[in-house]
Amino acid sequence: MMRTMLVAGLISCVLPALAPSASGADEWKAAEGPLMTRWAKEVSPVNARPEYPRPQMVRKQWQSLNGLWQFAARAENEPPPIGSELKERILVPFPVESALSGIMRHESRMWYRRTFEVPKDWQGKHLLLHFDAIDWEATAYLNGKKLPTHRGGYDAFGFDITGFLSKDGPQELIVGVTDPTDAGEQPRGKQVTHPNGIWYTPTSGIWQTVWIEPVNRPFIESLKIIPDLDAGAVHITASVAAARNSDEVEVQVRPAAGTDGSREQFQPVSGRPNSQITKKVDHPHLWSPDDPFLYALHVSLRRGGNVVDEVDSYFAMRKVSIGQDDKGVTRIRLNDKPIFMLGPLDQGFWPDGIYTAPTDEALKFDIEAEKKLGFNMVRKHVKVEPERWYYWCDKLGLFVWQDMPSGSEKPIKTDEGRTQFERELDRLVQGRGNHPCIIMWVVFNEGWGQFDTERLVNHVKETDPTRLVDNASGWTDKGVGDVIDKHNYPDPAMPPPEKTRAAVLGEFGGLGLAIDGHTWAKKHWGYRGVADQEHLTQQYVDMLDHAWALRDKGLSAAVYTQITDVETETNGLLTYDREVFKVDPNRAAVAAHGQVQRAGP
Repeated sequence: MMRTMLVAGLISCVLPALAPSASGADEWKAAEGPLMTRWAKEVSPVNARPEYPRPQMVRKQWQSLNGLWQFAARAENEPPPIGSELKERILVPFPVESALSGIMRHESRMWYRRTFEVPKDWQGKHLLLHFDAIDWEATAYLNGKKLPTHRGGYDAFGFDITGFLSKDGPQELIVGVTDPTDAGEQPRGKQVTHPNGIWYTPTSGIWQTVWIEPVNRPFIESLKIIPDLDAGAVHITASVAAARNSDEVEVQVRPAAGTDGSREQFQPVSGRPNSQITKKVDHPHLWSPDDPFLYALHVSLRRGGNVVDEVDSYFAMRKVSIGQDDKGVTRIRLNDKPIFMLGPLDQGFWPDGIYTAPTDEALKFDIEAEKKLGFNMVRKHVKVEPERWYYWCDKLGLFVWQDMPSGSEKPIKTDEGRTQFERELDRLVQGRGNHPCIIMWVVFNEGWGQFDTERLVNHVKETDPTRLVDNASGWTDKGVGDVIDKHNYPDPAMPPPEKTRAAVLGEFGGLGLAIDGHTWAKKHWGYRGVADQEHLTQQYVDMLDHAWALRDKGLSAAVYTQITDVETETNGLLTYDREVFKVDPNRAAVAAHGQVQRAGP
């Protein structure tokens, strides 16, 4: 199996050839969901998430396989429908439960089927097939030949399918999926079969982009990018498939607008495949939420003096650490200076796409809204987003605390469940580890599925020593990691800072207000109800004022619940459809920056 692949900007792609029986937009329409976003009307079989999906490792040639696929529910142990048309149509990459899929029902077992054609100018190349995420167990068949089974609902995986291709004509691709949702212990976050309260509609099947790309052999499989502020350098490792000792990897940091480095700074450096290459970055332009400067990176692979593969990427020069301020209080530090982080809990659900945003603009909108409200951080809550969400955080400037999706409310006890959790935790850290926006890994949330905390925290720290680790956000703290994290509803509170761990407030708030015409259901709830938008704004501003007062006592960060409503939960600063800011964004932004702007004269 090809290793998981991890680059910026949009690249035009070759339009895919749809299955003859699933070729027209007239065969699909969105289901009538309880609530839709403004972006839903832009979605169709010809433009289903068409943007380049991997912004930290860009190649020029690729082809999206998103669009209309054939679909059917699947019985247990049912053979794949090779050569057989399936009756239903589903719009990929929207999960089967979503309105935008056109299906909008839950299935625990399902078949997907389509055909595609390989462009003629790709002949002689190796062909890579990518699935950016399928929930949860997936087995693909290409032209009747079975590919290895993958288990994991949040990580990208793929295969070199060159040896499975027919010499000409359409290629038949079938994907069989099984998703136990809350009947299993696999990481699933807040997905449940019967949504209620803080538990929401599940995501089953393909929910991120499916695509193909041609490569030579050897080719660059992945990049590992480590900024090193102390050394004034960036360390890059290019993992190369079928590498030889004589192969050469060339790394070039390209000047970007506003870069003040010398010309020599941008001269390329070379090294061997699968080995760390260090590139000096003199007088680095530091990344921060106020100045999210990104360096362009070009990596090429040479054999016999000829370029056989090249990819574009980016990185940022920034450092996150724990240390004492001038009063001896342990703080989170950015670029060796204490910083106070304030942001919302962000669960990443959409009323029309569930786990999948309807468009890239919609995905970007959430980060822009968080910036508009004055936040410098977001806690991505028990969900892993597509690569492009992190790209927008990198580009627009927003710290991310990244939760590992939980697999159970209760401690995971089975060996199989624990092994799968660790496997997907590793994939999360490795698969999203190049994004400068991510500054902390959260291993457990509120004790959900918690086990072997000390060992897992140490493992994550060893795997990624450049970031902070939160052992458990709320509830069962085991005294390890870089922060001590308290949850307190609705008003802010804090744990005492420790000698080696900073004090953070992982959740607070939850002020509830439903806006007529913008709710998922008639029945809804919040942790503390408020009368109207003015009362919500005032109570919210007061809470942020309290959080900043705690900052003066040693608090390093605070996370407000939450950025948007989610299904029946109306604790959002925005409505679930993203149409209404329920708080005054100007007053909210002032308060988020540590100032209080009272209403009235």
